[in-house]
Amino acid sequence: MTVRYEGKPFLRLLDSYVLDAIGHLDEANQKWLVSAEPNFRHDFGGTGGWRDIVRQRMQFPEGFDAALMETWQKGRVRYREGTGQEADPVAFANTFVDTNFPH
Repeated sequence: MTVRYEGKPFLRLLDSYVLDAIGHLDEANQKWLVSAEPNFRHDFGGTGGWRDIVRQRMQFPEGFDAALMETWQKGRVRYREGTGQEADPVAFANTFVDTNFPH
């Protein structure tokens, strides 16, 4: 676990949710998140899988995942046009979460 998540276990779920919504959650983290779902239900409340727990706790509206994907796609194009490089999905997820959900 990185320093980013020390004392903030839900933050890792939130970052992972964003990565999953934009299609960039790696397989190892996906497997870990699924295997830890019983712990998440116990620690954070809610029902269902880890994504459901995040949606319930954050009260995300219908269509939130599609809005995330659109934000990623548009931002990715602007970033590439401005820098000539590909955007980093992890940096995007961290920045999106930090900007929209201060912790």
